[in-house]
Amino acid sequence: MLRVAVVGSGPSGVYTAQSLVQRDPEVLVDVLDRLPCPYGLVRYGVAPDHEKIKSLQGNLRTVLEHERVRFLGGVEVGAGGVPVARLRELYHAVVYCVGAAADRRLGIPGEELPGSWSATEFVSWYSAHPDAPGEGFLRGVRSAVVVGVGNVAVDVTRILARGAAELSPTDMPQAALTALAASGVTDIHTVGRRGPSQARFTTKELRELGALPDTDVLVDEAELALDPAYGDPSGLPAAQRRNVEVLRGWTALPPRDVRRRIRLRFFLRPVELLADGGRVGGVRFERTAPDGRGGVTGTGRHEDVEAQLVLRSVGYRGVPLEGLPFDTARGTVPHTAGRVVRAGAPAPGEYVAGWIKRGPTGVIGTNRPCAKETVTSLLEDASLLVRKPVPEDVLPPLRAAGAEPVGWQGWLAIERAEAELGASLGRGAVKLPDWAALRTAAGRAEIADDCT
Repeated sequence: MLRVAVVGSGPSGVYTAQSLVQRDPEVLVDVLDRLPCPYGLVRYGVAPDHEKIKSLQGNLRTVLEHERVRFLGGVEVGAGGVPVARLRELYHAVVYCVGAAADRRLGIPGEELPGSWSATEFVSWYSAHPDAPGEGFLRGVRSAVVVGVGNVAVDVTRILARGAAELSPTDMPQAALTALAASGVTDIHTVGRRGPSQARFTTKELRELGALPDTDVLVDEAELALDPAYGDPSGLPAAQRRNVEVLRGWTALPPRDVRRRIRLRFFLRPVELLADGGRVGGVRFERTAPDGRGGVTGTGRHEDVEAQLVLRSVGYRGVPLEGLPFDTARGTVPHTAGRVVRAGAPAPGEYVAGWIKRGPTGVIGTNRPCAKETVTSLLEDASLLVRKPVPEDVLPPLRAAGAEPVGWQGWLAIERAEAELGASLGRGAVKLPDWAALRTAAGRAEIADDCT
């Protein structure tokens, strides 16, 4: 009987578990996660007002409730947790689905000023990730700059412009809801270094900005016209063509007397964050121009934009997991069809799937074929892997390594606590905001009972 550990309970990890139990009628899968809660970025990365995408949790839940799949939260792997080598001893195979946890940097002066954050930190805060920074994102902020024009950039722009009435029905933590409701932000500048035809946001996300109450979306047609494809977008792929058409429509709208303004800017790249009283006070941009090869070049012309908050949304990057090889240039674990490669050769029993395998590309659904490829490799190796003896019960050695496993019943207790918290606030389920609250809800007695 093949025993497999999947490290990570986001979509790539759950799809890996699903593929395993579908294709091997006897395999047993433990899905491990550092957090006591499953679902990864579906829980902690999808914007709270995107209920349709968040409903994917129901599909992931079905997999984690499969009779041959077991969820073990609260199990950190690598530095400070269960060593990779030890985990490898406990299972016939281990599949690492640990994502891309680091944010790319701008690499410009002033990036470390208070008020400068990664978009991921902001998302973690309003999503109640237990590692999220504390309060202080919005204090004293009138004008915000979001650097980047992908879907995450559009998400944080939209949340900054939302009111309490729209966010109260979501599972957003109460502290974030209160802070956003009291926000004094009136201007949000969402800025890309290239043109509208190269922006990474989807048309659906873009259009949502235009539906926000008491908010104008402002676009400068002269800025759009710097894009060679703007005059005739017919040669663009359908998604980019629709984006250009939506942006063109907004250029014709007259400004209104509204509370907030979203300014979508293009062909500007940040070169410095400007200080004001020891904090961010603005961003200096350089105007760029198309270089004829799909990129841009600087023009030497600069523009300063006031901002007391800067959110950097310029991509993600995988981080090394102690005990696994790592390709620093790509930010991934080297592999061949999902098999981890050590010293130039595949390492039996070690596999990767998701962003740590292919880099931070694609959408949630992209993880399905990625996971299937890895599972195919694993099952091809199964006859060799099962020759290794492994313990019948992995929980004692996991606890000996310092882990405090939270089983499925512990997670269900967290769900109940979040429903109770929401009811006490006159809302739906509201996420618990920190490690202490999550651990208390799971209950140590329940943890022990559920996992044995």
